[in-house]
Order: sequence, then C-alpha cells, then structure tokens
Amino acid sequence: MLSKSQAKAFFLGGTVLFSAIFLGLTYDAHRQAADRTNEAELTDSVIRGKKIWEDKNCMGCHTILGEGAYYAPDLTKVVENRGEEWIRVFIKDPEAMFPGERKMVKYDFTEDQITDIIAFLRWVGKIDTNGWPPKPNIPIKTVPGTKVVDTTTTSTVPPPKKFQSLCVACHAVNGKGGNVGPALDGVASRFDRPYLVKWLHNPQEVKPGTAMPKLPLTDQEIEQIVDFLMTLK
Repeated sequence: MLSKSQAKAFFLGGTVLFSAIFLGLTYDAHRQAADRTNEAELTDSVIRGKKIWEDKNCMGCHTILGEGAYYAPDLTKVVENRGEEWIRVFIKDPEAMFPGERKMVKYDFTEDQITDIIAFLRWVGKIDTNGWPPKPNIPIKTVPGTKVVDTTTTSTVPPPKKFQSLCVACHAVNGKGGNVGPALDGVASRFDRPYLVKWLHNPQEVKPGTAMPKLPLTDQEIEQIVDFLMTLK
C-alpha cells in the first residue's frame, strides 16, 4: 500500500508523463496535417463543393471520413471506386442509374456545381486516413460457367474511353473493375452483337426490371463498347 507521499508522487508523475505524451501526439498530428489532408490541393472548386455538400445537408444521408449518417453509401473513396464520369451521370439523374432503387433527390445541379462536388469528393478521397475505410472483401460476381480470361492478351481491341469511365464502375474484366454487376469475361460467348447493341441502347426494353441503367451513350460509343465486348470470348 502506498503512503500519502508515494501516492502523491505517483499521481503527479503519471500526470506529467501522460500530459507529455498527449502534447507530443498533438504536435505530431499538427505537423502531419498539411501533407495528410492534401492542403495544397484545397482549390476554390473544392471549397465550393464543400459548401454545396453542407448546404444540401448531404451528411444527413451519406458519410465521409466517419462523419455523417449511414442511410446512404459512404462516399470517402467514391471517386476512386466509381470514377468521375460515373458520378457526374449519377448526380444528374440518380434514379436512372439504379432503376427503381435509389431514393436520392435529383437536385438539378449545373455542370459547374457537379464539377465542384466531384472536386470536393476527389479531395476527400486523397486524404491519408491510414487505410480507412478498408476495401470491401466481396468476391466479384460471375455468371456460372464463365471462364475468366486475360483480356490484355486475348483482346484485339483496347477498352474504349466510355467503357473505362462508366462500365468498369459496376462490371469487372479479368478481375479488375466493380462488383455491382456481373463480370464481363466471356460475354461474347454468351450473347451476340445485335443483342449487346440493343441491350446498351435500352436495357429495360430487353429485360424489364433489370438493375442495369440506360447510360447516356451515343450510337458510336455503343458500337465501340460492343466492339470491345465481342473480343471477350
């Protein structure tokens, strides 16, 4: 059992020690703040995007950096996971990208406002969070019997720009891409060209109730995407 003088010394020593540790950690956090938050990339567009985020109370549904609600998806790494063009198309008409599912409000933002929102989300995604949030450990969905192939050696057509900016946000090829929709490896062995062209023009017409949205693609972009898909056998 400690005497009064020993207890007093123990208390004061512990207070000094842990105060020093706290001050040291505080100093270290402030020292790293500028680099870890990408302060140099805090542009006017990012600041305008943050103001829109706050004015529209986006945190009432979404979460970034652990702050916000959990009604809608976490957006900390949304630019990395979805891509800027996919986000732009989604913000313009949320329900069109997830037919019959999404409840997000259509705000009718201008192109400049959408650019600012994306700039803010891109900045947030580059903040060093020590690996948080972790990438989901979810296997990529594939159609039974699908053979995964290495498209870097079997495909004679490079992925077109729209495929890389929109399609891979939901679909994977050779294990790379999203896992919202089925993997596209071997798609040319399951569907012919006319079917794929018709599908991309209007998925709901081919399969009513499908989760696949009608993407804002021109006839030329559809042809380019199908050219690529037909090499995935």
